[in-house]
Amino acid sequence: MRLKSVFTLFIFLSFSRFIFAFDTVTSLPIPDKVEFCGQNILLNRYDMRERYDREQTVIVYQHATSLLIMKRAHRFFPVIEPILKKYGIPDDFKYLAVIESSLDPRAQSPASAAGLWQLMPKTAEQFGLEVNEEVDERYHIEKSTEAACKYLKNAYNKYQNWSNVAVSYNAGMGRISGEIEKQNMEDAFDLYLNTESSRYMFRIMAMKQLLENPLRYGYKTGPEDNYQTIKTEKVTINDSIADLRIWAANYGLSYAQLKDFNIWLRDRKLSNRLKKEYEIQIPDKGDLYFEGSKSRQKKTEK
Repeated sequence: MRLKSVFTLFIFLSFSRFIFAFDTVTSLPIPDKVEFCGQNILLNRYDMRERYDREQTVIVYQHATSLLIMKRAHRFFPVIEPILKKYGIPDDFKYLAVIESSLDPRAQSPASAAGLWQLMPKTAEQFGLEVNEEVDERYHIEKSTEAACKYLKNAYNKYQNWSNVAVSYNAGMGRISGEIEKQNMEDAFDLYLNTESSRYMFRIMAMKQLLENPLRYGYKTGPEDNYQTIKTEKVTINDSIADLRIWAANYGLSYAQLKDFNIWLRDRKLSNRLKKEYEIQIPDKGDLYFEGSKSRQKKTEK
């Protein structure tokens, strides 16, 4: 019995180094500067360096979330980018949408912000979006992007500084303008702000670096891994829909599929008492399946 116990202990000690082995977690190199909207932002000051390091470390090592963002970017960036360009907003602001919602179009915050751009109800209405129990255009990807662009353009007219514009999207123009005056500073990087606002620009910059250089940080996805754009046809209506389930069935869709491509439809009906014109997106049935989507991508590449 004693011999058996000694033998068991020997086996345990021999293999324990494999059982309790861990991958080495390394600190990430911090760049001397990062580029945002054509401006080089230096990271050589102690606080700039440490604030960037915090966000880079969090983003790179939250593997599941960052990997999903990479996959979603292939679906949503092609929608967002031309709208930013149309309004004269730098392309880098697509990373602001990433930070706001992780590119989840269904995202909601405890403070009632919603959609890819996490717009608050009053802000959304201020910039032309409809927000009520049946229709909430904060969940409409194109329309919410246009509303966000209008806010960003207004903010740039005020600050003439894209970093200040980005931080004001989080904190609000009133707060940023007030703190600039009270603290006698012109750049949001130099302001003493609450933790969330203070971290905001660094999160955007670190996310940009990851999405532009995923292999540098050990992330690898192939074309078959990314979420493909699904072709849709827009059906214009200017009347009420008593039951969206029945309406969807007329187009060969389930209620769930209709809602998935039109998240802005928030109820089971559309009263439309004012006879407004809406465009409902109907997905291409072939693109609903991965093989169809993959085949279309290959044809496009050719």
